[in-house]
Amino acid sequence: MLYVVFFAGPTVQAVQYALTDWNGYEDTYRNVGMENFSNLATDDDLFSQALSNNLRFMLTVVVFQTLFALVFAVYLAATTRSSVFLRALFFFPTILSSVSVAFVWRFVYDPSFGLANRGLDAVGLDGLRSSYLGDPQQAIYFVALTQIWFHTGQMMVIYIAGLQVIPRELYEAAEVDGASRWQQFRFVTWPLLAPATAIVVAYTTIQSFKAFDLILGLSGNPPKPSLDILSTRIFSTFSNSEYGYAAAESVLFMIVIAMVTFLQRRAVRILQAGT
Repeated sequence: MLYVVFFAGPTVQAVQYALTDWNGYEDTYRNVGMENFSNLATDDDLFSQALSNNLRFMLTVVVFQTLFALVFAVYLAATTRSSVFLRALFFFPTILSSVSVAFVWRFVYDPSFGLANRGLDAVGLDGLRSSYLGDPQQAIYFVALTQIWFHTGQMMVIYIAGLQVIPRELYEAAEVDGASRWQQFRFVTWPLLAPATAIVVAYTTIQSFKAFDLILGLSGNPPKPSLDILSTRIFSTFSNSEYGYAAAESVLFMIVIAMVTFLQRRAVRILQAGT
């Protein structure tokens, strides 16, 4: 019943609204069929750019956040004072609010007095100074860097939990057979981390599509096109009282997430099988 009330019902209703030009206030509207979807696919440059931004953002975050989380977990899996301290240090950003993180990193990225450019000046690399969020080609990648810093510690904990349930006897047997540290990782650790990797990749993907508050905190409302992602684009459309059109965007949003999740699960299985 809860599934019907809170998911199935609203989903069906969103599809119904996506076929109309309802503005969200009046009790009358016109059925437009597939016109909203046709416009999104062919004529809406803002939606196309938001989709492109979101996919680039998602791919960057999934690859590097998963990689860093795995590396940190492997080196901090042992329960020692130093590793416990470093785990807590890496996990700390996760307990902060997205808005707090966004405002801290806005200061870091400020082109005039931000820590990033000042740090480059201090080490004599002023030629690498950047406008960061003001660079339309690179801005989304700097947001991805913030997201990676924000959530890598959280994914690290998942990997550590996965590492701690791998039987020690497997490593001892591998050592007896003369396996190097890399071979132990490739043939023992990595295959047995398949469940943890699936969770990390799936959760990281969801976070990438839900980076709404982080984007608005870094860029303001509404975000400029170079920082717009699907969730902020849908919000902007709703704010303009284009409820029918926003519903169509939401339906496509769900389809994109479903397709990306399916492809990622296939990719993880292939990678695990290849080892």
